[in-house]
Formats: sequence, C-alpha cells, structure tokens
Amino acid sequence: MVTASEMVRADSVHGALYSDEAIFQAELEKIWYRTWVYVGHVSEVPKPNDFVMKVLGPQQVLMTRDRNGEINLLLNRCAHRGNQLCMEQKGNRSSFTCPYHGWTFSNTGQLRGFPFANGYDGADRSKLGLGHVPRVAQYRGFVFGSFAAEGPSLEVHLGAARGALDRLCETSPSGEVEITAGFLQHRAKSNWKFLVENETDGYHPQFVHASIFSVAKSGIGELYGPQSTAVARDLGDGHTENDLRPEFRRIGKPMNWFGTNAERLPEYVARMKAAYGEEKATQIMIDGTPHVMIFPNLFIAEIQIFVIQPLAANETVQHVTALQFKDAPDLNRRLRQQTMGSVGPAGFLLADDAEMYERTQRGVTGASKPEWNYLGRGLHRERRDEDGFLVGDATDEVTSRGIWRHYRSLMEAG
Repeated sequence: MVTASEMVRADSVHGALYSDEAIFQAELEKIWYRTWVYVGHVSEVPKPNDFVMKVLGPQQVLMTRDRNGEINLLLNRCAHRGNQLCMEQKGNRSSFTCPYHGWTFSNTGQLRGFPFANGYDGADRSKLGLGHVPRVAQYRGFVFGSFAAEGPSLEVHLGAARGALDRLCETSPSGEVEITAGFLQHRAKSNWKFLVENETDGYHPQFVHASIFSVAKSGIGELYGPQSTAVARDLGDGHTENDLRPEFRRIGKPMNWFGTNAERLPEYVARMKAAYGEEKATQIMIDGTPHVMIFPNLFIAEIQIFVIQPLAANETVQHVTALQFKDAPDLNRRLRQQTMGSVGPAGFLLADDAEMYERTQRGVTGASKPEWNYLGRGLHRERRDEDGFLVGDATDEVTSRGIWRHYRSLMEAG
C-alpha cells in the first residue's frame, strides 16, 4: 500500500485517502484505537449506577458511573458469545444481563455469574469479564478513552486545546458544562476526514450557508469574509480552531457572539458578573465560546458539540447536542432553540454541510482526475502568532494542513 507520506503533501492530499477501505482499516488501528478519543461527559451519568450508550470509533461503549463514583468505559459485547449486551440508550443499574444466555456483569465489567453454573466448573471468572477501554481520563468533565494501554497522557494529547475547553467552561457562572439536552444523530455517506476538515474550514461558510445567512440576516458570514480579523489556527497535534475573538472584540458588545445582547439575558449576565466580577465577565461575554476541532472526533461549535463516529470509508455519523451551562437556565433555553434551528431535523446549517460532504465523497470516489485535493490557500501568508502557533486569515486552509500533518505522523508511527 502507498504510504501516508506519499499521499499527504504540504499543500495537497490524495483522493484515495477518503475512499480506500484498506486505508480506513489502518486508520482505525493507528488513530481511533491508539490515540485519545472523546467519549462523553460526566454530566451524562450524574448518579451512582447511571449509564449511557456512547461510541468510540465504530464501537459501542457503555459509559458507567459505578457505586464508588468512578467512570468506566465498557465494550457493549457479552464475553460469552459476543451478543450486544445492552440495547437501552441510558438508565441506572448496577449490572447488565445478556439476553442470549443470561450472563450477568457488574457495571465495572466483572462477571457476576451465569445460569446453570455447574456447566462451568473450573472456569476462571476473572478472565470472563467485559472488554473495557484500558485508559479513561477526564478534563473539565469531558471523558476520553484510549484503547492503548500505554501512551501520552490526556493532557499531553490535548495540548493547547485545553485552553479552548477552559474557555468553554468559563461561559458558565459555575465553570461547568452540562451535556443534558439529548443527542441527534445524522448519518452522512462520507469519509470522516471530510467532516474533520470542514469543522474549521473558514472558506466555505460564505458560499455553502449563503441562503440561511441571507434569510436570517445573520452576520456570521462576515466573520469568515476576506476583511475579517478572525484567524484560522493550527493548535498542533491535529487540533485546530477558527478564532473569532478578534472580530467580537472589535465589535465589543457582550453576547454578540450569540446573536443577541446582554439586555435579553439579564439573569445570566447578573450571575456571570457575580461569579467573575464585572470586568472579567464582560470580557468572557464578548469573546464567546470557542469554535474548535479536537482531533479526531470532538467539535465544539460555539453553541453545540458534535461527536464524529466513523463507520466505513464512505460512512460517518455525527452525534450532536446543544451545549448547556450550569446555573444558566435562560441562556440554556436559547441554546436549545438555536441548536434545533441550525442542526435539528429541519435545521439549515447541517443540511448544507451534509450535502457538501456527500458530493465531495462522490467526487473523489467516482472520478480519477484530478487525483489530488489542493489545500494551499493562504500558504504564502501563513505566520506564527504570539504563542508560536501557525495562523492564517479567516478563510485560509492552515487548519486543514495542520490536521493532515498530524494524520501523517500517526499513520507513519510504528
């Protein structure tokens, strides 16, 4: 097979990277089953014995909180014959019983017992527990898992993206995010990397979303225009962002990032000022929440999060939910409403993007020429910011190039 270094150039990538099933299988082994992958949030399992069905790559995972309060990530596969152990999306239970032969497991994965036990004389129960994700770690309530028993810590993996999660949590008067609004699932006949690239691509919004921006009289399109002071940033390790703060600071109006003003959210504004003091609270409410893609699967899109799940070389599911902030009920209500309008079943933004994902997938799969996708926009003006990160203008492809550099390093690793 052609190596990643031969298919990823400084300014372009080969189309086969999006369509070849053998490459997809290699990605599962070298990326999804080796690095840290976002799974869920602690607020989804608030009480002892709570559980919720999540995904890690194409695999179903049960995220449980045991009676001691610890978070566990268990594979949803019975250790006996491989049957799907649980079909419920969420609930509260201390154990799971397989419907096929009645094997029962604790919510930490240990085998509790099986029917007609005399048929298993001599069996070592300690070796017949559920599969589990070997490493589980949290940052600011966001739970990540890694199938690699050893490797860099979560904090090392997140690197500069930790700052984006910190900023996100500061949007709450209590400093905590809550993922409690429920998820929608959108299936796209597209490769997962098209989605990862698109999430911080500042070049497409003016065109792909022109109709909704026009109808809604939104100023979002201007944030990604040629005159915008916003920047595209490569945070390193595959993490990227569209930093819109320069534009919001230029405008200087609290809550403008949310398309509203402070007068319409008096309760939230009062709580923020009480929590952080007037000066810091005002700055937080001017800057707004981040627009960041945490490689390989967590996209924070100002008012919602997306969790990307690869199923095949040409099939991906996006799990999306409205962000909710602890002790901010008036803001949360509007967050839910805006999320439904943008990415709900009849939403406009995600429908636009999904159409582009699938058209692009058909293009790279159905036509052999040109072989390469060009990602050179802004290469001549790429520069380092005051923190040493590569940045470009709002519409530049510095983010895509950063994603692909990291991708190549992972795929070439032994």
